[in-house]
Amino acid sequence: MRIGAPRETKNHEYRAGLTVESVAALVADGNEVWVETGIGAGIGESDVEYRKAGARIAGNPAELFDAAEMIVKVKEPNRDERRLLRPRHTLFAYLHLASDPEQADNLLASGATCIAFETVTDEQGALPLLTPMSEIAGRMAVQEATHFLQKRNGGMGLLLSGATGVEAGRVAVIGGGVVGANAARIALGLGARVDIVEKFPARREALRKMLQTNMEGSDLECVDSTPENIERLVSQADLVVGALLVPGGKVKHLIPESLVKKMKPGAVLADVCIDQGGCAATSRPTSHDDPIFIKHGVVHYCVANIPGAVPVTSSKALNRATLPHIRELAGKGVRRALRENIHLRRGLNICRGHITHEAVAEGLGLDFITSDQAMLLL
Repeated sequence: MRIGAPRETKNHEYRAGLTVESVAALVADGNEVWVETGIGAGIGESDVEYRKAGARIAGNPAELFDAAEMIVKVKEPNRDERRLLRPRHTLFAYLHLASDPEQADNLLASGATCIAFETVTDEQGALPLLTPMSEIAGRMAVQEATHFLQKRNGGMGLLLSGATGVEAGRVAVIGGGVVGANAARIALGLGARVDIVEKFPARREALRKMLQTNMEGSDLECVDSTPENIERLVSQADLVVGALLVPGGKVKHLIPESLVKKMKPGAVLADVCIDQGGCAATSRPTSHDDPIFIKHGVVHYCVANIPGAVPVTSSKALNRATLPHIRELAGKGVRRALRENIHLRRGLNICRGHITHEAVAEGLGLDFITSDQAMLLL
């Protein structure tokens, strides 16, 4: 198969959809691999290294899209890239379509087959292509929030760890999945008092065992996801981490604007689920160049591509997860790979002008066909 990986264009997005190591593996399999010039600049991998691995270098996106059958990216294609998509293309990337109607309309119009990293599953029902970036985003959210809690950066001027004779800060994590667990781990490691809001009892117990066992003496509480608990914990928190997940869909605003108004002046709200619409009614996407805004006295940190700031780590982690699926799609062909692998087929979000994922369709208010029905179109 002819596989192409363009250079990422989102604000301060330095990750690479294909690393030199991944290119070498795909070329060894007999594929023709194209990468856009400069794709590895952010992770310290040069065009020379890509050529040595067997890649062909495209001078621009148009040349790459013209050459390739499958397009592998990290983040969703920008408007110009979407104009280059054709029915013969298969797009494999993070898409988060439920909260991005313009992108969804463009991809539907392109006729391309679009597989989203974030809805591919595994035998345990987990999301293996989302998990590594969720781990990094959860950890970085707390790291970044500590910066914005500083007075000079818009926050209240609080050190999460506290000091001798001074209480540690309070962190409320909304959602106990991969993002939430990793955010809690970092906050506990800093010495903060952490409350996790999680609706499933079994998950609450698992979080207690996992985090308290690994961090003896930690100040951790896991509570049910009720409006009363959310209001109590969010209003008293110095840092709130939004860590909800609805695979393929939009998350609910569990933090209404009225509750944001009750938060402490200078508190930080790190809304990691902003790709899915955010857990707070006041959240809107921000960028690494302009990462925060202040509303009702609360610092909102809503960067949509947090792991892009640590591209060496995140590109390696992402490629390790995606490469087996890329090899399967290329080796078997897209139609056969999707037919034979139900977990890969669950990643199918758009096919030949149709939405093929129920949660995506629900988020957009559109109709859908099943992924099984979509197989008849390929």
